Amino acid sequence: MYKNKTVCVVIPCYNEETQIEKVITTMPEHVDHMVVVDDLSKDRTVEKIKKMQENNKKVVLIEHKTNQGVGGAIASGYKWARDNEMDMAVVMAGDGQMNPDDLPALLDPVADGIADYSKGNRLFTGEAFSKIPTIRYFGNGFLSLLTKIASGYWNIADSQSGYTVINKKALKAIDWDLMYKRYGQPNDVLVKLNVENFKVADVPVEPVYNVGEKSGIKIHKVIFTIGWLLTKLFFWRMKEKYIIRDFHPLVFFYFLGFGFGICTVLLFLRVFVMWYLTGHIPAVNALAAMFSFMSSSQFSLFAMWFDMEANKDLKV
Repeated sequence: MYKNKTVCVVIPCYNEETQIEKVITTMPEHVDHMVVVDDLSKDRTVEKIKKMQENNKKVVLIEHKTNQGVGGAIASGYKWARDNEMDMAVVMAGDGQMNPDDLPALLDPVADGIADYSKGNRLFTGEAFSKIPTIRYFGNGFLSLLTKIASGYWNIADSQSGYTVINKKALKAIDWDLMYKRYGQPNDVLVKLNVENFKVADVPVEPVYNVGEKSGIKIHKVIFTIGWLLTKLFFWRMKEKYIIRDFHPLVFFYFLGFGFGICTVLLFLRVFVMWYLTGHIPAVNALAAMFSFMSSSQFSLFAMWFDMEANKDLKV
Protein backbone atom coordinates (compact mmCIF):
# COMPACT_ATOMS: atom_id res chain seq x y z
CA MET A 1 0.00 0.00 0.00
CA TYR A 2 1.00 3.61 -0.52
CA LYS A 3 -0.40 6.22 1.88
CA ASN A 4 -3.07 3.69 2.94
CA LYS A 5 -4.17 3.14 -0.66
CA THR A 6 -3.84 -0.09 -2.62
CA VAL A 7 -1.59 0.04 -5.66
CA CYS A 8 -1.78 -2.17 -8.73
CA VAL A 9 0.81 -1.94 -11.52
CA VAL A 10 -0.35 -2.91 -15.00
CA ILE A 11 2.52 -4.20 -17.14
CA PRO A 12 1.68 -4.65 -20.85
CA CYS A 13 4.04 -7.10 -22.52
CA TYR A 14 4.82 -8.25 -26.03
CA ASN A 15 8.02 -10.23 -26.64
CA GLU A 16 9.79 -8.94 -23.51
CA GLU A 17 11.62 -12.10 -22.39
CA THR A 18 14.86 -10.15 -21.95
CA GLN A 19 13.32 -7.29 -19.94
CA ILE A 20 10.33 -8.52 -17.91
CA GLU A 21 12.33 -10.11 -15.11
CA LYS A 22 14.11 -6.83 -14.36
CA VAL A 23 10.80 -4.92 -14.37
CA ILE A 24 9.25 -7.28 -11.83
CA THR A 25 12.28 -7.63 -9.54
CA THR A 26 12.85 -3.86 -9.31
CA MET A 27 9.22 -3.06 -8.44
CA PRO A 28 8.92 -1.01 -5.20
CA GLU A 29 7.67 -2.82 -2.08
CA HIS A 30 4.57 -0.64 -1.71
CA VAL A 31 3.07 -2.16 -4.87
CA ASP A 32 0.32 -4.64 -3.89
CA HIS A 33 -0.18 -6.37 -7.25
CA MET A 34 1.66 -6.58 -10.56
CA VAL A 35 -0.79 -7.42 -13.35
CA VAL A 36 1.31 -8.57 -16.28
CA VAL A 37 -0.74 -8.64 -19.50
CA ASP A 38 0.86 -10.73 -22.23
CA ASP A 39 -0.37 -9.66 -25.67
CA LEU A 40 0.26 -13.03 -27.35
CA SER A 41 4.06 -12.89 -27.25
CA LYS A 42 5.97 -15.11 -29.65
CA ASP A 43 8.99 -15.58 -27.40
CA ARG A 44 9.44 -16.97 -23.85
CA THR A 45 7.82 -14.01 -22.06
CA VAL A 46 4.93 -16.05 -20.59
CA GLU A 47 7.26 -18.83 -19.50
CA LYS A 48 9.44 -16.36 -17.60
CA ILE A 49 6.43 -14.70 -15.95
CA LYS A 50 5.02 -18.03 -14.77
CA LYS A 51 8.38 -18.97 -13.32
CA MET A 52 8.52 -15.69 -11.39
CA GLN A 53 4.97 -16.24 -10.11
CA GLU A 54 6.24 -19.24 -8.15
CA ASN A 55 8.30 -16.98 -5.89
CA ASN A 56 6.30 -13.75 -6.07
CA LYS A 57 2.61 -13.93 -5.11
CA LYS A 58 2.08 -10.32 -6.17
CA VAL A 59 2.38 -11.26 -9.85
CA VAL A 60 -0.90 -11.79 -11.72
CA LEU A 61 -0.76 -13.01 -15.33
CA ILE A 62 -3.40 -12.23 -17.96
CA GLU A 63 -2.87 -13.92 -21.33
CA HIS A 64 -4.52 -12.53 -24.46
CA LYS A 65 -5.73 -15.11 -26.97
CA THR A 66 -5.35 -12.57 -29.79
CA ASN A 67 -2.93 -9.67 -30.17
CA GLN A 68 -4.78 -6.47 -29.21
CA GLY A 69 -2.00 -3.89 -29.12
CA VAL A 70 -0.55 -2.05 -26.14
CA GLY A 71 -3.81 -0.17 -25.53
CA GLY A 72 -5.74 -3.43 -25.43
CA ALA A 73 -3.27 -4.87 -22.93
CA ILE A 74 -3.58 -1.80 -20.70
CA ALA A 75 -7.38 -1.98 -20.91
CA SER A 76 -7.31 -5.59 -19.68
CA GLY A 77 -5.12 -4.57 -16.74
CA TYR A 78 -7.34 -1.60 -15.93
CA LYS A 79 -10.43 -3.81 -15.90
CA TRP A 80 -8.71 -6.18 -13.46
CA ALA A 81 -7.80 -3.23 -11.20
CA ARG A 82 -11.35 -1.87 -11.39
CA ASP A 83 -12.98 -5.22 -10.67
CA ASN A 84 -10.62 -5.83 -7.73
CA GLU A 85 -11.31 -2.41 -6.17
CA MET A 86 -7.74 -1.08 -6.47
CA ASP A 87 -7.37 2.51 -5.26
CA MET A 88 -4.69 3.34 -7.83
CA ALA A 89 -3.58 1.64 -11.04
CA VAL A 90 -0.15 2.36 -12.49
CA VAL A 91 1.05 1.58 -16.02
CA MET A 92 4.68 0.54 -16.43
CA ALA A 93 5.85 -0.93 -19.72
CA GLY A 94 7.36 -4.41 -19.80
CA ASP A 95 10.45 -3.18 -21.66
CA GLY A 96 12.10 -1.52 -18.65
CA GLN A 97 11.84 2.04 -19.99
CA MET A 98 10.19 3.40 -16.84
CA ASN A 99 12.31 4.12 -13.80
CA PRO A 100 10.68 2.67 -10.64
CA ASP A 101 12.37 5.42 -8.60
CA ASP A 102 9.97 7.91 -10.24
CA LEU A 103 6.87 6.01 -9.07
CA PRO A 104 6.36 7.82 -5.70
CA ALA A 105 6.31 11.20 -7.46
CA LEU A 106 3.60 9.92 -9.82
CA LEU A 107 1.57 8.34 -7.00
CA ASP A 108 1.62 11.41 -4.71
CA PRO A 109 -0.83 13.70 -6.57
CA VAL A 110 -3.35 10.85 -6.93
CA ALA A 111 -2.89 9.45 -3.42
CA ASP A 112 -3.25 12.95 -1.93
CA GLY A 113 -6.47 13.57 -3.88
CA ILE A 114 -4.97 16.47 -5.83
CA ALA A 115 -5.35 14.72 -9.20
CA ASP A 116 -7.39 11.87 -10.62
CA TYR A 117 -4.70 10.93 -13.12
CA SER A 118 -0.97 11.64 -13.24
CA LYS A 119 1.39 11.08 -16.12
CA GLY A 120 5.11 11.16 -16.59
CA ASN A 121 6.69 13.98 -18.56
CA ARG A 122 10.12 13.12 -19.95
CA LEU A 123 10.51 16.52 -21.63
CA PHE A 124 10.88 18.51 -18.38
CA THR A 125 14.41 17.29 -17.79
CA GLY A 126 17.35 18.90 -19.56
CA GLU A 127 18.53 15.41 -20.53
CA ALA A 128 15.51 14.75 -22.75
CA PHE A 129 17.01 15.97 -26.03
CA SER A 130 20.24 14.01 -25.55
CA LYS A 131 18.56 10.79 -24.33
CA ILE A 132 15.49 10.56 -26.56
CA PRO A 133 16.18 9.67 -30.22
CA THR A 134 15.91 12.89 -32.25
CA ILE A 135 13.07 11.84 -34.55
CA ARG A 136 11.04 10.56 -31.58
CA TYR A 137 11.74 13.77 -29.64
CA PHE A 138 10.35 16.03 -32.37
CA GLY A 139 7.54 13.60 -33.21
CA ASN A 140 6.54 13.58 -29.54
CA GLY A 141 6.59 17.38 -29.46
CA PHE A 142 4.34 17.62 -32.51
CA LEU A 143 1.85 15.07 -31.15
CA SER A 144 1.89 16.81 -27.75
CA LEU A 145 0.76 20.04 -29.44
CA LEU A 146 -2.06 18.25 -31.27
CA THR A 147 -3.05 16.48 -28.05
CA LYS A 148 -3.36 19.80 -26.19
CA ILE A 149 -5.90 20.95 -28.77
CA ALA A 150 -7.74 17.62 -28.95
CA SER A 151 -7.83 16.86 -25.21
CA GLY A 152 -8.33 20.29 -23.63
CA TYR A 153 -5.43 19.70 -21.21
CA TRP A 154 -3.39 22.68 -22.39
CA ASN A 155 -0.92 22.42 -19.49
CA ILE A 156 0.33 18.89 -20.22
CA ALA A 157 3.17 17.81 -22.50
CA ASP A 158 4.84 14.54 -23.55
CA SER A 159 1.46 13.12 -24.49
CA GLN A 160 3.01 9.81 -25.60
CA SER A 161 4.32 8.95 -22.13
CA GLY A 162 2.71 5.75 -20.92
CA TYR A 163 4.00 6.03 -17.34
CA THR A 164 0.71 6.90 -15.61
CA VAL A 165 -1.38 6.55 -12.43
CA ILE A 166 -5.19 6.57 -12.35
CA ASN A 167 -7.53 6.55 -9.35
CA LYS A 168 -10.51 4.31 -8.62
CA LYS A 169 -13.11 6.93 -9.56
CA ALA A 170 -11.67 7.42 -13.04
CA LEU A 171 -11.18 3.67 -13.46
CA LYS A 172 -14.90 3.18 -12.98
CA ALA A 173 -16.01 6.17 -15.05
CA ILE A 174 -14.44 5.15 -18.37
CA ASP A 175 -15.57 2.25 -20.55
CA TRP A 176 -12.24 0.50 -21.20
CA ASP A 177 -13.74 -1.70 -23.91
CA LEU A 178 -14.03 1.44 -26.05
CA MET A 179 -10.45 2.63 -25.49
CA TYR A 180 -8.15 2.87 -28.51
CA LYS A 181 -6.02 -0.27 -28.53
CA ARG A 182 -2.83 0.76 -30.31
CA TYR A 183 -0.11 3.36 -29.72
CA GLY A 184 -2.58 6.25 -29.47
CA GLN A 185 -3.94 4.93 -26.16
CA PRO A 186 -2.43 7.70 -23.95
CA ASN A 187 -3.99 10.36 -26.21
CA ASP A 188 -7.37 8.64 -26.22
CA VAL A 189 -7.41 8.36 -22.43
CA LEU A 190 -6.65 12.08 -21.98
CA VAL A 191 -9.61 13.05 -24.18
CA LYS A 192 -11.95 10.72 -22.29
CA LEU A 193 -10.70 12.06 -18.94
CA ASN A 194 -11.35 15.62 -20.06
CA VAL A 195 -14.93 14.88 -21.07
CA GLU A 196 -15.47 13.51 -17.54
CA ASN A 197 -13.75 16.61 -16.04
CA PHE A 198 -10.99 14.71 -14.24
CA LYS A 199 -7.89 16.52 -13.02
CA VAL A 200 -4.54 15.53 -14.56
CA ALA A 201 -1.06 16.14 -13.15
CA ASP A 202 2.11 16.30 -15.26
CA VAL A 203 5.08 14.87 -13.31
CA PRO A 204 8.74 15.08 -14.39
CA VAL A 205 10.28 11.63 -14.93
CA GLU A 206 13.60 10.38 -16.24
CA PRO A 207 13.73 9.44 -19.94
CA VAL A 208 15.07 5.86 -20.13
CA TYR A 209 16.41 4.49 -23.42
CA ASN A 210 18.90 1.89 -24.64
CA VAL A 211 18.34 -0.58 -21.81
CA GLY A 212 17.78 -3.52 -24.13
CA GLU A 213 14.27 -2.60 -25.26
CA LYS A 214 13.07 -3.24 -28.82
CA SER A 215 10.67 -0.59 -30.03
CA GLY A 216 7.92 -1.62 -32.44
CA ILE A 217 7.01 2.00 -33.20
CA LYS A 218 7.47 3.23 -36.77
CA ILE A 219 7.46 7.00 -36.40
CA HIS A 220 6.49 7.85 -40.00
CA LYS A 221 3.36 5.73 -39.67
CA VAL A 222 2.48 6.58 -36.08
CA ILE A 223 2.50 10.36 -36.70
CA PHE A 224 -0.24 10.09 -39.34
CA THR A 225 -2.19 7.37 -37.50
CA ILE A 226 -2.28 9.24 -34.18
CA GLY A 227 -2.77 12.55 -35.97
CA TRP A 228 -5.94 11.22 -37.60
CA LEU A 229 -7.05 9.70 -34.28
CA LEU A 230 -6.61 13.07 -32.55
CA THR A 231 -8.66 14.81 -35.25
CA LYS A 232 -11.55 12.43 -34.65
CA LEU A 233 -11.18 12.70 -30.87
CA PHE A 234 -11.23 16.51 -31.09
CA PHE A 235 -14.61 16.54 -32.82
CA TRP A 236 -15.92 13.84 -30.47
CA ARG A 237 -14.90 15.94 -27.43
CA MET A 238 -16.53 19.06 -28.87
CA LYS A 239 -19.79 17.14 -29.36
CA GLU A 240 -19.74 15.34 -26.00
CA LYS A 241 -18.51 18.13 -23.75
CA TYR A 242 -19.80 21.32 -25.33
CA ILE A 243 -22.99 20.24 -27.08
CA ILE A 244 -24.47 17.10 -25.49
CA ARG A 245 -23.40 17.33 -21.83
CA ASP A 246 -23.31 21.11 -21.65
CA PHE A 247 -23.20 24.02 -24.06
CA HIS A 248 -20.43 26.48 -24.79
CA PRO A 249 -20.31 29.05 -27.63
CA LEU A 250 -16.72 28.04 -28.46
CA VAL A 251 -18.18 25.42 -30.81
CA PHE A 252 -19.44 28.28 -33.00
CA PHE A 253 -15.99 29.88 -32.97
CA TYR A 254 -14.35 26.61 -34.04
CA PHE A 255 -17.04 26.11 -36.70
CA LEU A 256 -16.45 29.59 -38.13
CA GLY A 257 -12.69 29.12 -37.88
CA PHE A 258 -12.83 25.89 -39.88
CA GLY A 259 -15.31 27.39 -42.33
CA PHE A 260 -13.16 30.44 -43.07
CA GLY A 261 -10.13 28.11 -43.21
CA ILE A 262 -11.69 26.15 -46.08
CA CYS A 263 -12.62 29.40 -47.82
CA THR A 264 -9.02 30.61 -47.37
CA VAL A 265 -7.62 27.56 -49.14
CA LEU A 266 -10.08 27.91 -52.04
CA LEU A 267 -9.54 31.66 -52.42
CA PHE A 268 -5.75 31.41 -52.39
CA LEU A 269 -5.96 28.55 -54.86
CA ARG A 270 -7.99 30.82 -57.15
CA VAL A 271 -5.39 33.60 -56.70
CA PHE A 272 -2.58 31.34 -57.95
CA VAL A 273 -4.68 29.91 -60.79
CA MET A 274 -5.60 33.41 -62.03
CA TRP A 275 -1.97 34.49 -61.67
CA TYR A 276 -0.85 31.50 -63.75
CA LEU A 277 -3.52 31.95 -66.44
CA THR A 278 -3.62 35.75 -66.77
CA GLY A 279 -0.33 36.95 -65.32
CA HIS A 280 -1.98 39.19 -62.75
CA ILE A 281 -3.85 38.82 -59.43
CA PRO A 282 -7.39 40.21 -59.09
CA ALA A 283 -7.34 42.72 -56.21
CA VAL A 284 -10.75 41.71 -54.90
CA ASN A 285 -9.74 38.04 -54.88
CA ALA A 286 -6.53 38.78 -52.95
CA LEU A 287 -8.35 40.93 -50.39
CA ALA A 288 -11.02 38.25 -49.93
CA ALA A 289 -8.35 35.59 -49.38
CA MET A 290 -6.54 37.71 -46.76
CA PHE A 291 -9.82 38.60 -45.00
CA SER A 292 -10.76 34.92 -44.89
CA PHE A 293 -7.32 33.96 -43.52
CA MET A 294 -7.47 36.60 -40.76
CA SER A 295 -11.04 35.62 -39.84
CA SER A 296 -10.11 31.93 -39.66
CA SER A 297 -7.09 32.68 -37.45
CA GLN A 298 -9.02 34.92 -35.06
CA PHE A 299 -12.02 32.62 -34.66
CA SER A 300 -9.76 29.58 -34.09
CA LEU A 301 -7.54 31.37 -31.55
CA PHE A 302 -10.55 32.67 -29.63
CA ALA A 303 -12.01 29.14 -29.58
CA MET A 304 -8.75 27.79 -28.12
CA TRP A 305 -8.73 30.57 -25.53
CA PHE A 306 -12.30 29.74 -24.50
CA ASP A 307 -11.35 26.07 -24.27
CA MET A 308 -8.39 26.91 -22.02
CA GLU A 309 -10.64 28.96 -19.75
CA ALA A 310 -13.27 26.21 -19.61
CA ASN A 311 -10.64 23.68 -18.51
CA LYS A 312 -8.47 25.82 -16.22
CA ASP A 313 -9.93 24.17 -13.10
CA LEU A 314 -8.57 20.81 -14.31
CA LYS A 315 -5.00 22.08 -14.10
CA VAL A 316 -2.95 20.69 -11.22
